[in-house]
Amino acid sequence: MIVVGLGARAGTPVERLSAAVRSVLRDAGIAAGEVAVLATLDRRAAEDDVRAVAAGAGWRLVGYPAAALAGHQVPTPSPAVADAVGTPSVAEAAALVAAGPGGSLRVPKQVRDGITVAVAASR
Repeated sequence: MIVVGLGARAGTPVERLSAAVRSVLRDAGIAAGEVAVLATLDRRAAEDDVRAVAAGAGWRLVGYPAAALAGHQVPTPSPAVADAVGTPSVAEAAALVAAGPGGSLRVPKQVRDGITVAVAASR
């Protein structure tokens, strides 16, 4: 299973979110149809634009509380993100948590137009 992890500021429009995700997937050579899940912070998963990205691609959307993400080790934590949302990683941590035990990053976090995207795969 392939999971896209997404980190963005509140209220980011669906067009920007979709473009960032598509760009990262394209650069990684991953077809959107290979992805099963879009994972993010729980408060982002509640936003209409984030929900629209998942629905438009046919992906299941999962959201995690900051505390659940903060406990996960990632290769590129960010103190600024930790200060802003309570976890040093959203995209990488959410992708890894959703991928489950033994999951690994296929694409470490990439920032496109202020939106952070990471891709993980389960075993």
